[in-house]
Amino acid sequence: MSEVPYDRVRLARDNNRPTGLDYIKNIFEGFIELHGDRRFSDDAAVVGGIARLNGNPVTVIAIEKGHTAKERTFRNFGAPHPEGYRKALRLMKQAEKFGRPIICFVDTSGAYCGIGAEERGQGQAIAENLMEMSTLCVPIISILIGEGGSGGALALAVADRVWMLQNAVYSVISPEGCASILWKDSTKAQSAAASLKLTAEDAKSLGIIERILSENEIGQKEFYDRIRKLLSEELRVLSCDLDLTGKRYDRFRRIGR
Repeated sequence: MSEVPYDRVRLARDNNRPTGLDYIKNIFEGFIELHGDRRFSDDAAVVGGIARLNGNPVTVIAIEKGHTAKERTFRNFGAPHPEGYRKALRLMKQAEKFGRPIICFVDTSGAYCGIGAEERGQGQAIAENLMEMSTLCVPIISILIGEGGSGGALALAVADRVWMLQNAVYSVISPEGCASILWKDSTKAQSAAASLKLTAEDAKSLGIIERILSENEIGQKEFYDRIRKLLSEELRVLSCDLDLTGKRYDRFRRIGR
């Protein structure tokens, strides 16, 4: 395990790291992808649909970066447009209607900040997800599997349980962006990373996440089997909770106290 926070950032960005679709294919059975936000288009950076977890129906949503240059271009490097967040919200509302738990895999440097995305209401799309996820009456588990950048990540992480892989990062801004703002010098990203408290251990100590997932055997069958087992056990507990929304509200109000 690396001791330098910026080394964690490098590991979180590694092209060989499993992406959202890798988790979907190796943890769930019978995944059926659903497309489109019913308003503008289908955003390839957000993949979502219906699947089964040990035979039980769930809704799965993942931010997908891709592995190869061609895949990453197609997936917009994991930077969702507003329609990606609206697609995710559509699927989450559908999950609530049919009583399906929701599992999200988050891996993004942040929401796409292009002119088109802003014109189509990027900020509003993220805000709507935050508001709506806080009131959903079905269990939600979000796992940060790589980068967790700003509101682009939080838009899929207003959950009952938030977990992180040990080399994932979660921050309000990228180290490079922080260094550019504070010191007008993006080369000071390493110093910024140390100040941002973006590691899984930092997030756990601050009460932002509940669990750190070991990356032993990452990408192998044993790794995915372990996560499947943890998800199944946690959903059994959450499914018996009659006050999910109240506890979810209290969870986020406690952060930063």
